[in-house]
Amino acid sequence: MIIVDKVWVVTGGGSGIGRELVLQLLAQGASVANVDTNAEGLKETARLAGEKKYNLSSHILDITDRESVRTLPKEVIKRHGAVDGIINNARMDQALKPVQELEYEQIEEIMNINFYGMVNMVRAFLPHLLLRTTSYIVNVSNMRGLIPCSGQAVFSASMGAVKLFTEGLSAELKGSPVKVAIIYPGAIHTNIMVNSGLESPIDQTVSKKEVKALSPEKAANIIIKAIERDKSQGIMVGKDARSLDLLYRLSPQRAVNLVEKEKGKTSS
Repeated sequence: MIIVDKVWVVTGGGSGIGRELVLQLLAQGASVANVDTNAEGLKETARLAGEKKYNLSSHILDITDRESVRTLPKEVIKRHGAVDGIINNARMDQALKPVQELEYEQIEEIMNINFYGMVNMVRAFLPHLLLRTTSYIVNVSNMRGLIPCSGQAVFSASMGAVKLFTEGLSAELKGSPVKVAIIYPGAIHTNIMVNSGLESPIDQTVSKKEVKALSPEKAANIIIKAIERDKSQGIMVGKDARSLDLLYRLSPQRAVNLVEKEKGKTSS
């Protein structure tokens, strides 16, 4: 899909990969509606956009608020004239705790942001995307959606739900103008852990000594290049993600054992 002159909606664009997606889309000639709950993060992204900020709109919005999300397409179209694609990047991690130590409110918050927030965005924008000649839905999951991890059962479940929802949506939209892709980032240097209330970056699928975590800039670049190539399948971001995906296909139990082993290293 050509990026230039297209209108994209990106959630979680106030920091991390989301911010880099916004900045790189703008740099390639797209217009972007940036959606986040963090007003300061939105302002900083706009500042970093420089002269490209004239093609940027910022929207302080909670994607779990269904009614607010329902009115978002109208706001975006009023500002930019159309919408050609959405990137559901906003998500929340969970502290490394067994299920019985999580409060119900924490469990609901993780599922509401990671799954229902994404569903709200898809439901709101899909009617408009179907009217375009070509359009795109990109949902960002996590390797935990493929390979389970003890102490992150709820987060893994939310990412698995994103995976199956996206695959089902892709089947439903086959033959339509809408392409659907799912992203599986590996180890990325972002603030998602801090924003999720975690004390240390424990979401590493392989040892830090063995694999250097990707920068958000590089991760966003990989995602955008995949969109440009019209990829509509699972997109692995990072060597560790690709390696783990291959290992899981060959030997699921070995992959799970590796994740548990490396989790112990990074959390000790």
